[in-house]
Amino acid sequence: MPEQTNSQETPEPDDSASSAGGSSVSGAGEPAQGDGARGRHAGPEEVAGDDADAKKQKKTNWPLEVAVVVLVALVLTFCLQTFVGRQWYVPSESMEPTLIGCAGCTGDRIVTQKISYFTGDPQPGDVIVFKGPTSSWDVEGRPSVRSSNTVLRGIQEALSYVGLQPPDENDLVKRVVAVGGQTIQCRPETGVTVNGKKLNEPYIADTAKEFAANQDACWGKPFGPVTVPEGNVFAMGDNRMFSADSRYHIEDRLQGTIPKADIRGKVVAIIYPFDRWQTVKAINPQQG
Repeated sequence: MPEQTNSQETPEPDDSASSAGGSSVSGAGEPAQGDGARGRHAGPEEVAGDDADAKKQKKTNWPLEVAVVVLVALVLTFCLQTFVGRQWYVPSESMEPTLIGCAGCTGDRIVTQKISYFTGDPQPGDVIVFKGPTSSWDVEGRPSVRSSNTVLRGIQEALSYVGLQPPDENDLVKRVVAVGGQTIQCRPETGVTVNGKKLNEPYIADTAKEFAANQDACWGKPFGPVTVPEGNVFAMGDNRMFSADSRYHIEDRLQGTIPKADIRGKVVAIIYPFDRWQTVKAINPQQG
């Protein structure tokens, strides 16, 4: 609706009042000028009272204002973490040299986005963060990020929903090498193939390349053939010699594949350390 503006009509002058008092009558909204000492002007006491009321009201409302700001910030954070993306920490060397992470060093902090997977599916070459879909992915001795105190644990769980605490789950980062409907396998004489075609993987760590060329193209772990179910992916680490990826879970009920529902996002950038800031590109190993 168009904005409406309230207006006041100027009252017609009262002839009788003019002749009786000899004072003029101003238009509406202006103070009356006349014979009264006070007229319609506010006295010092009234002004002081108004200031005191305003200060009191402001003092009374500030907790509400703070609560509203905090609530809005939490809602925005929740929406960003749920529908846009979030940041993660890389703790191991399984994705080197693409992503750096090792005991005693400064691991990369990465950012994922989810928007691509709301409207489409993961593609070969995507670097993804996902939750281990079956118990076979659980890391023995993985420390919980939750407190043993019931109250604190409840607070941490609540904060995890808005991204202020990490989820207490086994999250991993790997590269998609095969998607739904494709058949993947590895043989020492052929290396990794998808639908019978050898993969072209320039992102693999140099040590893994040398080992594959000189000793074993499967890095000691022949597998398959595995036909990836529709809606799932088969993922492997770029540092093949030090990555417990889909190859190591062939015997579970999903044959090492990862359902789309367990994918937390697509890695798009390294944001820390600052000297490693860069985007993370999806390099399709099935091309070239």
